[in-house]
Amino acid sequence: MLEHLSGHTLLVSLIATPIRHSLSPKMHNAAYAKLGMDYAYLAFEVGPEQLADAVRGIRALGIRGSNVSMPNKQAILPFLDDLSPAAKLTGAVNTVVNKDGKGHLVGHITDGIGAIRALAEEGVTVKNRIVTLAGVGGAGTAIAVQLALDGVKELRLFNQKDDCFSNAKEMVKKINVDTNTKVSMQDLADEAVFKQSIRESHIYIDATGVGMKPLENMSLITDPELIRPDLVVFDLVYSPAETKLLAFARKHGAKKVINGLGMMLYQGAEAFKLITGREMPVDDIKQLLFKTETDN
Repeated sequence: MLEHLSGHTLLVSLIATPIRHSLSPKMHNAAYAKLGMDYAYLAFEVGPEQLADAVRGIRALGIRGSNVSMPNKQAILPFLDDLSPAAKLTGAVNTVVNKDGKGHLVGHITDGIGAIRALAEEGVTVKNRIVTLAGVGGAGTAIAVQLALDGVKELRLFNQKDDCFSNAKEMVKKINVDTNTKVSMQDLADEAVFKQSIRESHIYIDATGVGMKPLENMSLITDPELIRPDLVVFDLVYSPAETKLLAFARKHGAKKVINGLGMMLYQGAEAFKLITGREMPVDDIKQLLFKTETDN
């Protein structure tokens, strides 16, 4: 790749921590190469302490855009100039576009679009379904909003009582007012309510990060009685490719067990288009990602 870099190469960044496990650089750089674009995509370890300086760097260096992951999806909002309607409703950003490279930074959220498309690729429809979703951080809130916009009948959100829980309350109010979806918010520590919700749901989505390092040996679901053949189990974690939750669900008979790789692909494709104005060659990148998953 290095031989293709030039004085005209445009830079796109990824800012998060931890981030060295991410497949995003491989995905985006492969797409640039396939399309013959003079771009480069680099990952940077950036946490809350460095975030303000990192955003100043995006402006100062003319970086064309940046993907944003945890723990920065909500913390970055005060440093941006504008937000897309979906980002405003969600209260989180995973893509920043530097308009014309001139320092006007617009935040977008593509996680919800990516998740719904990943489910659709597996033959899962969300309209008129009951969904339990654990984890209302940046990705979880984006998915909740998109599920409501796409016609989910009932959405039951669970989270530990932290800042994310408090921040999500406003989103829940907006969804209940602006859509036909009934949304509730519960404490994840209430195990009895959590279990009953899963029993009554068509789809369970885990957006907590439990199952990835350093929590790779943990799962929020440990009771086999909760797993049914018709329960769709969707874990946003993609590294490892099969989390403890997914292995447990598969072992106990769930027919649709989905990791976060498809969501990562499709949210990335949407971000790619926002930043570059071009369509990502999804079929080629899908082959690359699934080969990487197999290699892992």
